[in-house]
Amino acid sequence: MHSDISLLPDERLDKINENLSLIQLKEGLTFGTDAYLLAAFTRSRYGAVGADLGSGTGVAAFLCLTKNKLSHMHAFEVQPRFADLIRKNAEINGLSERITVHSADIRNALPKDTGGWLDTVISNPPYMKDGCGLGNQSDCKNIARREVYGTIDDFCACTASLLKHGGLFNVVYRPDRLADLFYAMRKRDLEPKRILLVHADPSSPPSLVLVEGKKGASSSLLWARPLIIYEAGTRTYTADMNTVYETCSMDFLFERRQK
Repeated sequence: MHSDISLLPDERLDKINENLSLIQLKEGLTFGTDAYLLAAFTRSRYGAVGADLGSGTGVAAFLCLTKNKLSHMHAFEVQPRFADLIRKNAEINGLSERITVHSADIRNALPKDTGGWLDTVISNPPYMKDGCGLGNQSDCKNIARREVYGTIDDFCACTASLLKHGGLFNVVYRPDRLADLFYAMRKRDLEPKRILLVHADPSSPPSLVLVEGKKGASSSLLWARPLIIYEAGTRTYTADMNTVYETCSMDFLFERRQK
């Protein structure tokens, strides 16, 4: 990693883990649980090429690369400032040769942009419909959170156009819009194959859902046991959450527990 990092006044440098540092905008959406869980949910595919749709600062793509889940990533980001941040973050983490940044609207993405069909696509798309709820004062936050530059159907359409037959789509989304996600996936021949619900604590309803779809697959959905982030009444991570952070994997949550 470069020691002579030059930050602009509205930027800050954060250490994500032992292998990854991230330049973020002070007023923009910063690295959170969603992006890490998406990377952890994504299965390793040796030598595979993938894309991250709506990449933000690039953190989910970088985690997939540093954990060697994928060999090369294409990061699509509609906001030019964030696309520049992805390039900057790739440089300081020594990943410039393993990521291609596209400052582009995902609705215009084509396989020719990525050199052919891909093995895996990941996405942390905007959760809220444009015009719903209170808007954000920051335009960059509003674009990241609301479907200003693409609905969930647009993200699924883009994914389907970029994936090869049998390719995998990994997405983190809101449980209250799960029906919209499944409808959009099936419309684009992205069959939901694995699903995992995330709860803040044992007494809370799910706050996130992670879904893996497979292009051209038959119907059959495998459920993981729920991921509980905190022990009841505390801010202490559960054993499962600690394992997710230690391994950057959720595969163990799909395994049957021994009786």
